[in-house]
This record gives sequence, structure tokens and C-alpha cells, in this order.
Amino acid sequence: MELTKEEEALLNGGRGEAAAKLMRLLVVLGELYEADRMLKVSSVHVSGVSYQNLGDAGLSLLEDLASKGAKVRRNVRVTLNPAGMDLEGWRLMGVSAGFAERQLRVYEAFKQMGLREGLTCTPYEAGNLPAFGEHVAWAESSALAYANSVLGARTNRESGITALASAITGRTPNYGLHLEENRRPTLLVKVEAEVKSEVELGALGYLTGLSYGEAIPYYQGVRVKSLEGFKALSSAAASSGAIALYHVEGQTPEAERFKENLRGLERFKVERDDLKKAFEKFPLDVGFDLVFLGCPHLSLEKLVWVAERIGGRRVKGELWLCTSRAVYQRALELGLTEAFKRAGALLLRDTCLVVAPLRELGFKKVLTDSFKAAHYLSGSLEASLASTSQCVRAALEGRVKP
Repeated sequence: MELTKEEEALLNGGRGEAAAKLMRLLVVLGELYEADRMLKVSSVHVSGVSYQNLGDAGLSLLEDLASKGAKVRRNVRVTLNPAGMDLEGWRLMGVSAGFAERQLRVYEAFKQMGLREGLTCTPYEAGNLPAFGEHVAWAESSALAYANSVLGARTNRESGITALASAITGRTPNYGLHLEENRRPTLLVKVEAEVKSEVELGALGYLTGLSYGEAIPYYQGVRVKSLEGFKALSSAAASSGAIALYHVEGQTPEAERFKENLRGLERFKVERDDLKKAFEKFPLDVGFDLVFLGCPHLSLEKLVWVAERIGGRRVKGELWLCTSRAVYQRALELGLTEAFKRAGALLLRDTCLVVAPLRELGFKKVLTDSFKAAHYLSGSLEASLASTSQCVRAALEGRVKP
């Protein structure tokens, strides 16, 4: 792989031991995938922020890199993925002091390296919004699927450590979805069911990922009507499989280029009964300990929508809502945070319950409107799936209605 003089200097310790170690990691990765060169990246999103996922080994690595002078490269926009708790409101969640102390150390290590923004799985709603064709290095499966598909930026499915390496070096290897020829669809999805809601878009994405793993789907016959709809489709397809890029005919920015070149692709037909089968994987249970909305993080518009549905009433039980710091601040200015507090709902920033220590907090059954959340939470507790309206109604009434 050909390196520039600047990149060789990085590799040889010109910006310190930590940067050299991370550059070496990217070079090895590039050689493994036969990259011809490095690309400069303009935007990075780093996962691996929750202590729940990192543990002591991950914390030790981050503190070691910070102590050895690792610093974010200038002119690179960098955001962090959610932590395992609200960094300010963790006591409201019931998080233990021991967990909080370690999680705050994780964040402090990132801050020392110059990473302090975001703490969200929707960086495109928190100021990190790459343009069409930009080469970026994003971790967090739903965010990178959104970046590739909806924004038309170019990123591979990065891990937390490779994304951090790109943040420090400003580079990523030129392979995979950075290359034009690798962005072509490999699967034609004929949607013959009427997809009526955001959660049904999640069902569509979940079925695709479950059935075809790492495909690049081209969707025909479906209309995504909102930002939240694209978030639901992206997050579900990326969680049940490893889908990092998809095209929606007439909507996503690269779809038109491939519209006339779909012959020979494997076909996947989705009908109403298929969507129902996706929901059956997370059947509704009348009983639940917690209603969770915000995976991916809720937009301001969705928070307004939820507040309107609550309409000044109080919830029965626990309703937790997750959003980014940027959206939380706007919600605060609009009085939404106070409205949720009066309703007995908990509005959280910085975190997502998928990476929070929910089981240690005493929760066993969660009701959510997110296929991604249900998929990951079902590994440690019982997860049920319903529409957003059903979830809000269940929180208000204390039970699920069909």
C-alpha cells in the first residue's frame, strides 16, 4: 500500500507513540483488504463508549492512549456514540456509583484525546453531517448505514478502535464501500406490502438483514416518508444482518444510477405476511417493566409528537426516552423536558438503553418500538415490540392494547 510522506511520518512516530500505533493498525487493515492507499477523512463517529461494553480492558486501553498523547486530528469532525448512562442524570436511572465512576473515566479519556461531542447514535442530528461523496469513518451500525444510504457519504462498517484510529490519524484505508464498484446493489427487494409506519419500515429492514446478511439491497415499491422512517430502516437492517448500504428507488441519492442495471440480481419479495413474521419474533406481552423509545435517538420532532400524545397525563410505570445532547438542549428550551418530568417520564441524553446496564437496574421486560433495540435487548431480557403509538398508550395505561 502506497503511503504519502506525511503518512509514513505518522507510522514512524512523528506524532507520538499512540498515533503511530493507531496508524499501524490502519495500515494492517488496509493491507488485509488490499487497499492501494489511504484516504483523508473529514468526519468520524466513534463507538465503544459504554463501559457496559468496554469493561476494564477497554477502559485501560483508552486511558493508555490518552496518557501517551493521542489527539484528534485537526479538521476532522468527530462525535461519540452513546455511553452506558446519562452522564449528568445517572442517579435518576438508578445506576450504581461504581459503574458511574468507570463510565466517567471512559469519557474523561476520550475528552483528553479531544473527543467530547455527540454521545449519540444519530450524529447527523448533532452537527456531524457529511456531504454526498465524502469519505468518512463511522462506527455504530445504524449511523453508518444512514450515512452511506441516505446521505451518500462513504464509509465501511468500522469498529470502535478503527474509527478512533481514523479520528487520531485523519485517515482510513481505501477499500470496500469507499470504492465506486462496491456500492452497486446486490439484491432487489420487491416490496408488495403496503408499509404504513416507521415500525413497519423497521420490520422491512429487519427481514432483509436477517435473510441476506451483508447484501446491498435495492428497494422497490416502498416510500419512506420521514427522517424517522429512514432511521428505523437503517437501524433494523444493520442489526439483524450487517447491511451498511441500501438504495430506495426514487429517494436515496445513488438509487437512480442503478435503476437500469438491476437485471440478474437475486430477488426478495416482501408481502404483508412477511412483515407480520418479523413482529412475531418479539411478541407483545401484556406485562412489562419499562417502555423505551429512542433507538436510534429521538429527533426533536418525535419528542414533540410523544409529548403531544401524553397530553399532560401521567404515565403508569416507567417511560424512558433517549436523545442526543443537541436535541435535549432544544427540548429544554421548548419546555419539553419539564413536560416529560411532570408526566413521570424520564428524558435521557448521552445514553441508549441498549448499552446501559438494564438488567442490573432491575428490569426484566421491556416494550419498545425499535427492532434494533428489541434485537439487542432480547439477548439479556424479554423484549416486546409495538408501534410508537401503542408504546405511549401502554405507558399511560400500564398495559398493552392491540
